[in-house]
Amino acid sequence: MDYVIEMLNIVKEFPGIRANDDITLQLKRGEIHALLGENGAGKSTLMSVLFGLYQPDSGCIKKDGKAVSINNPNDANALGIGMVHQHFKLVHNFTVLENIILGVETVQGGVLRMDEARRKVVELSEKYHLKVDPDAKIEDITVGMQQRVEILKMLYRDNEVLIFDEPTAVLTPQEIDELMKIMRGLTEEGKSILFITHKLNEIMAVADRCSVLRKGRYIGTVDVASTTKEEMSEMMVGRKVSFAVEKSESHPGADALIVRNLTVRSAHQAKPAVSDVSFTVRKGEILCIAGIDGNGQSELVHALSGLTAPEKGQIFMNGEEITRLSIRRRNDKGLSHIPEDRHRHGLVLDYSLAENMILKNYHKPGFQKFGFLDFRRMREWTDDLIGRFDIRSGQGAKTITRSMSGGNQQKAIVAREITINPDVLIAVQPTRGLDVGAIEYIHQQLVAARDAGKAVLLVSLELDEVMNLSDRILVMFEGQIVADVRPDEITVQELGLYMAGSKRRNA
Repeated sequence: MDYVIEMLNIVKEFPGIRANDDITLQLKRGEIHALLGENGAGKSTLMSVLFGLYQPDSGCIKKDGKAVSINNPNDANALGIGMVHQHFKLVHNFTVLENIILGVETVQGGVLRMDEARRKVVELSEKYHLKVDPDAKIEDITVGMQQRVEILKMLYRDNEVLIFDEPTAVLTPQEIDELMKIMRGLTEEGKSILFITHKLNEIMAVADRCSVLRKGRYIGTVDVASTTKEEMSEMMVGRKVSFAVEKSESHPGADALIVRNLTVRSAHQAKPAVSDVSFTVRKGEILCIAGIDGNGQSELVHALSGLTAPEKGQIFMNGEEITRLSIRRRNDKGLSHIPEDRHRHGLVLDYSLAENMILKNYHKPGFQKFGFLDFRRMREWTDDLIGRFDIRSGQGAKTITRSMSGGNQQKAIVAREITINPDVLIAVQPTRGLDVGAIEYIHQQLVAARDAGKAVLLVSLELDEVMNLSDRILVMFEGQIVADVRPDEITVQELGLYMAGSKRRNA
C-alpha cells in the first residue's frame, strides 16, 4: 500500500492524562483523511507529534515507508510536512508577506530580498484562489484571511503533507466552501491532507477516509462514501446523538435589552462598522444575529458588552441605560458575554481553570473575605462546573488553561457565563470548535436559559445553528440590519441571500 505517512502505535502522556493511547494512523498519497473525535480526544496532540511539537513516549513514524525522527517543526518541514494550527501561529504586527517567509527568508549580502518571495506568494495565492494582500498587517485582517496566510505558509515551503487542525472553526459558510475547493485542488496537485474536524457535514463533503479517536484511543477508520453521519457520530461519542435542537415554542416577556440608533466606528475603515442599528431582545427568547463575518457583528457585540464605546446611540438593559457603564458594572447588572475570540477576550491562558472560572465574581461575597480570595470555595465551584459541563482537564481545577484543548476552553467559558445567572446572555459563536456531543449540550443550555426567562442574543455564522436555535433572526450586512425574520418563514437559501446583501427586507 502506498502510504505517505504512517503513525504506528503512538503513545503520548501528559500529567494526569494519556492523550494518545496506542494510536495507529495511515495516510494514503493524494487523499483527504479526516481525523474525527470529541474535544480532548487527542487529535491535536497526535498531529502535534507528527509536526514535531511533541515527542511520542513510544511508537514510530514512517514517511514513504521509512522510519523518521521528527524532533521539531523544522524537521517536519524538511520532510515536507506542514500544519495549519487551530490557533494560528502568526506575528500580529508583521505583514502577510513577512509572516509567510518567516524562517525561510532569502538574504543576499545581509539584506532581506523580498521581490522573489512576493512574486512567489502572489503566484501561489492566484493559483489556489487564496486572495490575500501581501502588505496587509495580520492584526488588520479577518480570521478567515489569517487562515489563508497559514495555508500559503505551507505552500510556500512546498510541503506535500498538509495538516489542517480544525480549519473551519473560525470561517463563514462561504469561506468553508472556498476552503473545501482549495483542499480538493491541493490533492489534485498530488498533496496529501490530514484534516482534523468535528463537523460531520464537512467530512461527508470532502474526505475520502475518516479515522475516529475517542478519549485518546483509536476506534477505527471508515470509507466516508459508504458511511453515514449518524454512524460516525456514534463512533466518536460512544452513543447516539440528536442533530435536532429540542425546544418548545417561546413565550417572550418584557424587553430586556433595547438598542437604539447605535453607530460604532470601524477600526480600519472610514465608514462606520455599525450604522444606526436598533433592535430589542425580550426575556424568554433567543434572538440571533446572522451574517457573513466582518459585517459589523463583532463591533456591535463589543459596544454592547462595553469593550468599545459607541459613537452614538443608546443601550438599555432592564429599563436602565448602560451605554457608558464599565464592563464590570454591566456584568454586575446581569449581562453575560461568551466572546468570539476565546483567547483574547475569554480566558487568561496562564491562569488556572479555577481562577478563570471566577473572573466575573471573584470580588463578590462568597469568593472573597476582606479582599482575600477563598481558594477552597473557588475549587468547589470549579469542580461543580467541571462535572456539570464535562470540562476535560488533566489536573482538574488547578489545570493551567493554556494546556486544555480548544473545545474544553470553550466549554469553560460557556459554563462560567451561563452559571452567573445573567438577565441578558450574549453568545458569540458559542459552539465554535466543539464536537457534536458538546454542541448538543450547549444548545440545551441556551434553550434552558431562554426557558428560565433570560434574554439570549446569539451571534452565529453557522446557518444550521441559526435556523435551529433562534426564535427570531436579524441579518446584518455592511453594518446594517437588512432583515428581521422568523426561522419558520424562511429557507436557508433565502437567509444566504440576505447575508450576501442581494436581498433586503426592511427590519
